[in-house]
Amino acid sequence: MGENRLIQGRYRLLELLGRGGMGEVWRARDESLGRQVAVKCLKPLGPYHDPALARVLRERFRREARVAASLSHRGVTVVHDFGESDGVPYLVMELLDGRDLSRLLQDNKGHPLPVDDVADIAAQVAAALAYTHQHGIVHRDLKPANIVRLTDGTVKICDFGIARLGHDIGFTARLTGTGVALGTPHYMSPEQIGGGEVDRRSDLYSLGCVLYEIATGAPPFDLEDAWAILIGHRDTPPRPLRELRPEVPGYLEEIILALLAKRPEERPYDGGELVRRLRAGRATAVPAAAVGPGMGDGGRLPSWTHGITTGHKALGGGLGALPPDPGAVLSGRWVAPQRGAGLHPSAAPPRGATSHNAPADSRRPVPALPAERLGPDLPDILAARYEAAFTLLRTGRVAEALDAYTDIAEARARVLGADHPDTLAARQETAYALGRLGRHFDAHQVYSAVLAARVRAMGPDHPDTLRCRHNLACTLGRLGRPADALRAALDVAEARARVLGPDHPDTLVSRCEVAYAQGQLGRWEEALRLYREVAVARARVLGPDHPDTLAARYETALSLGRLGRSADALRLYRELIEDRTRVLGPGHPDTLRARHGLGVNLGRLGRWEEVLAESRDVCLLREQALGPAHPDTLVSHREVAVALGWLGRWEDALAEYRRVAAARERILGPDHPDTLASRNDEAHCLERLGRGTEAGELYRRVAVVRQRLAPGGA
Repeated sequence: MGENRLIQGRYRLLELLGRGGMGEVWRARDESLGRQVAVKCLKPLGPYHDPALARVLRERFRREARVAASLSHRGVTVVHDFGESDGVPYLVMELLDGRDLSRLLQDNKGHPLPVDDVADIAAQVAAALAYTHQHGIVHRDLKPANIVRLTDGTVKICDFGIARLGHDIGFTARLTGTGVALGTPHYMSPEQIGGGEVDRRSDLYSLGCVLYEIATGAPPFDLEDAWAILIGHRDTPPRPLRELRPEVPGYLEEIILALLAKRPEERPYDGGELVRRLRAGRATAVPAAAVGPGMGDGGRLPSWTHGITTGHKALGGGLGALPPDPGAVLSGRWVAPQRGAGLHPSAAPPRGATSHNAPADSRRPVPALPAERLGPDLPDILAARYEAAFTLLRTGRVAEALDAYTDIAEARARVLGADHPDTLAARQETAYALGRLGRHFDAHQVYSAVLAARVRAMGPDHPDTLRCRHNLACTLGRLGRPADALRAALDVAEARARVLGPDHPDTLVSRCEVAYAQGQLGRWEEALRLYREVAVARARVLGPDHPDTLAARYETALSLGRLGRSADALRLYRELIEDRTRVLGPGHPDTLRARHGLGVNLGRLGRWEEVLAESRDVCLLREQALGPAHPDTLVSHREVAVALGWLGRWEDALAEYRRVAAARERILGPDHPDTLASRNDEAHCLERLGRGTEAGELYRRVAVVRQRLAPGGA
């Protein structure tokens, strides 16, 4: 291609803007419309090129045109035209008046961009990814050179040359199975490096690398050797951003580190969830001044609550602080907590238990310390360690978080005293981590001790005391003590209604825990009535589309199913699926959980062909979103097997049951109750197939293990 050349009698090349491995980009004039455009041309490979490579590059070039032309979003470069001129493919795009992030860093002499610019770029790219992910498109090569910031501040994603269309997996396999490098080492996700399945969470990892670089001046693994970079992505935790640049806000560091989680399921689910996290972080980074509904100075609140603000928390204050715990806020706008974001409920603490127990009254100054006690036990250093432990918890490294919180609690007890609110906050986090690890008895012991100390230090009605009582009630349920859990949850719900108001979100959380305990006791009519009341209250207070409102509606539908009212449950599940699809997206785990509930109730009505179709669809989506070995995915495989069995297709059912049993044995161990249940399913299938000897042997093996594990067993 040469300057002043006319392509297809329409696009006149004026100036070479850039040249890369695949092609050249020219500033050009569209002679038909009289506008300036950018023309990207695929470079000829010369007489000695590999024909297979040429086919792949042409395919990728056409793919970029096809993908980009299907998108219409302010954060994605507009494609105007595509064609070939003298055998050379070309792509006509909008001409961008700005610089890509790589150039911006160069212009800044390698120094990081201003923090406000980093946050703004993160928000705009997240919004663009939310749009592309919603349309089933994964970019797969996000890097600073492919993100352009215009002179008016708009940020756009470019170069969809190796993007994947969600419905076009076979095409992608042909395109990528050629040995051509896909992605750039500094920005490649661990699953890209390992040759695993790549989905929207890989884009989020790459974006995390980009944000890390523009925030600190260097990518997370800035090594000379490409192999060392790839090993870093796969095996090495990134250094926390604020060690390199302390002025980065705590919420932004937390989000970027979550994007850089090694395992896809530990990252935000997609661009939409990232947008929500960024908005929540920015909203809570600076305490709001407005008084929330029902939180005036009426006589309902005890005197010790007056003057409490969201100020300095146990985590440390200022821009680096994590968002305040809404349960500790008695003035200011309530913001929903991001409980367990990126984590599946099966790995979560007791139902409804909350983390981040920053004391509401820790605003008072820390007493001066003797010089010999300065150092690793300095309160500010402990606050930073507390925040690091929180990051470990949110990224799924629960055992490490438990160790960190334990050390912090011991240090704070030495420095501040055993009953200081900051010490109790750290101890309560250890209980939360214990619950996440399934150590519910240990969690119960810690919660009980912390509760006694909180009552002594703060009184029985302090919000922190009530939060501890709530978590203790949840733990009782996990310990198989539903009657005790119900009594405790009722007490907390009553106290929170008295102190915070009947419609305060924390009060509604405790009422949900009451309903859950009622369900565990088989009192489904009462549970149904309470879930309905909570759903109505949350719609009024939080809005009809708030995730907590949708969660209460889900529990309502589940309760109807447990009461045998499957037709009513189906109607609610269908409405909920429609709303969750609109708010969260069709592939969000909560949307899929509602679809699973729909399938279960179709089965209760004997509509097994519909169950099979629905469960297979949900299973495929869960495999893509959560991974093939995720507990939800395995539950869906089992639902497929159940439907196959009811339809008389026992050989197919046996294959599904065995798949589930093998995965559970590998992940949970051969003696886990879920593994044993799967082996019993397998034996039942063998029995229906007339293979009685095999079935009997499998039943016997399961019975032996259960007998050995039973109390008093040999």
